[in-house]
Amino acid sequence: MATRRDPLHNPLALTVLAYLLERPMHPYEIGKLLKQRNADRNIGYKHASLYMVVDQLARAGYITAVHTERDGQRPERTVYTPTEAGAERLRDHMREMVAVPGKEYRQFEAALSLIVVLPPEDVPALLARRRRALQEQAAQQHAVLDRAREVDPLFLIEYRYRLELIEAELRFIDRFRELIEHDPAALGEFWRQFHAARSAPGDPVG
Repeated sequence: MATRRDPLHNPLALTVLAYLLERPMHPYEIGKLLKQRNADRNIGYKHASLYMVVDQLARAGYITAVHTERDGQRPERTVYTPTEAGAERLRDHMREMVAVPGKEYRQFEAALSLIVVLPPEDVPALLARRRRALQEQAAQQHAVLDRAREVDPLFLIEYRYRLELIEAELRFIDRFRELIEHDPAALGEFWRQFHAARSAPGDPVG
């Protein structure tokens, strides 16, 4: 029998459990809080998936229903709270996330590791395109921060982290482009020789 995957590997489930540590809530209230704190932008939040992860957390024993409540003519809503095991598992998982760098696949890093397949003269224009896209992303992060002035700064810290990453990548792109265009020797000889050999007359095209 396959081992059931820990629901906390899902960012939405992780967020739901963390929010429930603040106070018992029903899923509708959790959804409102996700939007209020702009967290829905980071975790691909959808209304239907919220109820799915609540069910997964309950089946995993991380949360439990405490009571149901009704507001006027609305359907009954079940209020949940973390179990002791769920709260401890959340803290263990968070300790690992903060302390241990992840091994997530990063597309740009993979492209850099194989950049030799592209002719050196093609790369600066590609980097310029990436730079423009990153500048747009940075502007979006600034816009979120500007619109969320009334939100507690702690709940915007991931936007500041992402902005720092974008700005660091912009600095890297500028340095890499500068080397390609003005100091190619700093990148070694293999890249230039590799493409010079492939473009030499009489060489087979592979």
